[in-house]
Amino acid sequence: MRLGPDPEFRPLGGKAYGSIPHLPGSRTGPADRHLAPGLARRCTDTARDGAEHVVVLEKLDGSCVAAARLGDTLVALGREGRLAAHSPNEARRLWAAWVAANADRFLAILQPGERLVGEWLALAHGTRYALPHEPFVCFDLMRERERLPWRELVERARAGGFVTPGLVHEGGALSIEAAMERLRGGGFHGAVDPVEGAVWRVERRVGETVRVDFLAKYVRPDKIDGSLLPENTGLPSVWNWRPEAS
Repeated sequence: MRLGPDPEFRPLGGKAYGSIPHLPGSRTGPADRHLAPGLARRCTDTARDGAEHVVVLEKLDGSCVAAARLGDTLVALGREGRLAAHSPNEARRLWAAWVAANADRFLAILQPGERLVGEWLALAHGTRYALPHEPFVCFDLMRERERLPWRELVERARAGGFVTPGLVHEGGALSIEAAMERLRGGGFHGAVDPVEGAVWRVERRVGETVRVDFLAKYVRPDKIDGSLLPENTGLPSVWNWRPEAS
């Protein structure tokens, strides 16, 4: 496998993580899409049947990243699938260095072909955090294109000592209003500014197995993406975490 300095190289052959559709009323950007109404109701109103299981998590506001195991090699990636070590973005390079420093933890829980995806919170994008934990919060465990169930993600993350998003609700459908009310006051991860939103995971039991049907998200309407980034403010970067402060 070629892991040279080519900034356009994508070890997975494409993106490390796709986009999640929005629930009704969520703030969207030009490239975003809404979830079909019938699927949205399964998140927020009525589950399809007793085999369906809904998990609602705090949505974090950072940079989507991944650590992928390719054979016995561990690579740190941005969401678009490029090597973080060669990024012009300082926060992405810090992610690569953090993955290298914690390689034993990742390799202990990842099988070849798997990747741990999460939010890298070192740099404040639109929300500041007084982090009570390390700057990486994992929200998905992927096996190539397959998303593994929430319970498996939590078990693996716990085994590696990784943080998972705050659990807002688990069971049946949950309304947007109820989810956001439970996230008032800073949520689970030390948000100094209002929490960005929430993510719904809809999973389904089929026989003895559980599969992830789909994900959806809600972003509060007044949220402004990248409101703290220096390219938007003309001011210095705002850091939630830096290596010298750890």
